[in-house]
Amino acid sequence: ADDWAKFCSDTCAVLSVPIEIVRVKVAKDSGLGLEAAARSARYQALLNTDADYVMLAHHQDDQAETLLLQLLRGAGAKGLSGMALKDEQRRLLRPLLDNTRAELLAFAKQHHLQWIADETNTDISYDRNYCRHEIFPIIEKRFPAAKQTLARSASHLAEAAMLLDEMAQIDIGQIDSVQHQKQLNLVVLANLSEARARNLLRWWLTTNSQALPSTIRLQEMLRQLLNAKADAHVKIVVNSAENIYLRRYQGFAYLESSGDRPPIALIWQGEAELRLPDNSRLIFEKKSGCGLAFKRLGINKLRITHRVGGERFKPDLAKPTRTLKHLLQEANMPPWQRERLPLIYCDDTLAVVPGIGVECTLQARADETGLIILWEYG
Repeated sequence: ADDWAKFCSDTCAVLSVPIEIVRVKVAKDSGLGLEAAARSARYQALLNTDADYVMLAHHQDDQAETLLLQLLRGAGAKGLSGMALKDEQRRLLRPLLDNTRAELLAFAKQHHLQWIADETNTDISYDRNYCRHEIFPIIEKRFPAAKQTLARSASHLAEAAMLLDEMAQIDIGQIDSVQHQKQLNLVVLANLSEARARNLLRWWLTTNSQALPSTIRLQEMLRQLLNAKADAHVKIVVNSAENIYLRRYQGFAYLESSGDRPPIALIWQGEAELRLPDNSRLIFEKKSGCGLAFKRLGINKLRITHRVGGERFKPDLAKPTRTLKHLLQEANMPPWQRERLPLIYCDDTLAVVPGIGVECTLQARADETGLIILWEYG
């Protein structure tokens, strides 16, 4: 990898192209397998940028190999749909997806380009390389256009997967069209046919950037979400490498990131966004007639910290001051979210509790600009 990094640096220097080299650690015990774990680490690094889009060099042969591998793994429509030319959700573009490996190699030779050959590409202990070097040559002897036709099948399956996603969005909108992405109404699931319930749960997991579980695991998730006793402690592993769990609380399913809860000690000084130690985010938006009256009160700094217990809060002028614990219970906030909830202070006054409100004496009037503070957690 060091040699590859040097090659890229030298090439970019010649072309006057800016380059940033990011080193990642690949978890060998994630349960995903080395190839999948490395791919996950790469994508995480690539997508953690301010780029409008990230362009990848996948080509038609890659698409055909992906479809064959997914068929052998028993994947559903989404897995068999392969890779998209344009993935809006993850900001990915694959402009070479309709070109074959042979076409790209001929172009590179014609224009005297230099490139790196991955020495592991010939190692058939990897599934993809085995398909490439052992299986496809046999298939293409009988079906010369196999890769093109498989890639075309992947595009048909992508269309079918898109229709299934649209159905899931229709289903989730039956009760609440503004359903929060991080929670799933179990009444919706319970009222669907088994096939549509599975489809909705798959869509919801994918929307929250989680890998699709096997059919057996998905079935078990549905069973526990819908059939466990009301007071049962439902906690299902979704992603062991990142400590992501599926939880149930007050008629909703949630995805919980169950790692360490590091203490919060931050100062806001006008940023549009702050990343918290547990990787959740606070987003600050200015809006007329609501939120924190930061302009009128001359507030240019806010202190952000974690709960310690015993806090009291008064977001409603017509109601008495109450304990924050009581307000959070009344708002039906799941216990695991309460534990990591950030609190926003103006000097020593608890000014904003995300999801609960703003201290009543600090609220913006109808004719002034206020500061809305949203907490996005994973």
